[in-house]
Amino acid sequence: MGLVSTTERYLFRPSFGGQLISYSLLPLTLIYCFIAWLRFKLASLKDYDIAVVSIGNLVVGGSGKTPFTIAVAKKFEKSVIVLRGYKRKSSGLYVVSNCGEIFENVNISGDEAMLYAKSLPNSIVIVCEDRVEGIKKAKELGASIVFLDDGYGKHFIKKLDFILHSETSNSFCLPSGPYREKLWRGKEAIVLKEDNEYFRKVTILNSSSKMLLITAISKPWRLDRWLPDNVIDKKYFPDHYMFEKSEVGELFKKSGATSILTTQKDAVKLENFDLPLSIMELDIEVSTDIISLIKTYKKSCKEDYAKEN
Repeated sequence: MGLVSTTERYLFRPSFGGQLISYSLLPLTLIYCFIAWLRFKLASLKDYDIAVVSIGNLVVGGSGKTPFTIAVAKKFEKSVIVLRGYKRKSSGLYVVSNCGEIFENVNISGDEAMLYAKSLPNSIVIVCEDRVEGIKKAKELGASIVFLDDGYGKHFIKKLDFILHSETSNSFCLPSGPYREKLWRGKEAIVLKEDNEYFRKVTILNSSSKMLLITAISKPWRLDRWLPDNVIDKKYFPDHYMFEKSEVGELFKKSGATSILTTQKDAVKLENFDLPLSIMELDIEVSTDIISLIKTYKKSCKEDYAKEN
């Protein structure tokens, strides 16, 4: 847990020592960036005859893609979410849910896909490492629009790209900094900033007098702004960590807390542990301009496909 926190702080909030390490790794960073740029330049764009919208970011770790995607997917009928299912204990393609009916458990789906499944009773959720296969399956199931979770780097797929901006003082690519890719010249993408194009609202459900924060999200310090004074301790785990009941139970017992405070994404892995949970419920309000833009894109795709056929 300590190593994860140290690594993330090096990438996003480097100390003076971290900056020295960052500069020393610049030769490797240049090689990495060149390879990432080459992948973009060599990609051959393909249209899969359906409106595809990507919600992504440029840096490693979380930026709020999941709650943002939930917010926009709710606005569209027959929407399908396609995601990799990072850190799931399975591989291949799985239809996790179809209009509220959940077919897989969290070990098969991964935490993000399960949160989608529980949050979007009128959508379909598919996990697949191969996003193209996921898109094809979505079409087979009657999708009207596909949302790709973390799809910016899939430069070969014709899509509308949104990027959620992440604040960081370190502007380098890996391994000197947190960037997986840059916004390449010639790449069409729309960068969205919190409190401009979208807004967050956090409500704590089932609050208790003494809460122990347990979370396995990237950059857990992002939660600090919403934590109440009755959080008596914090325990951070690696991003997407699959909790063990005995491990969490022991932490809870030792803390003296009256409930475990956790995120919605973490809650799908903790809800069967028979422990009192307090949930940080995150709602995203997306600008009507963004929803209108997606609707216009979806309509234009439909008209283009009608002309072709």
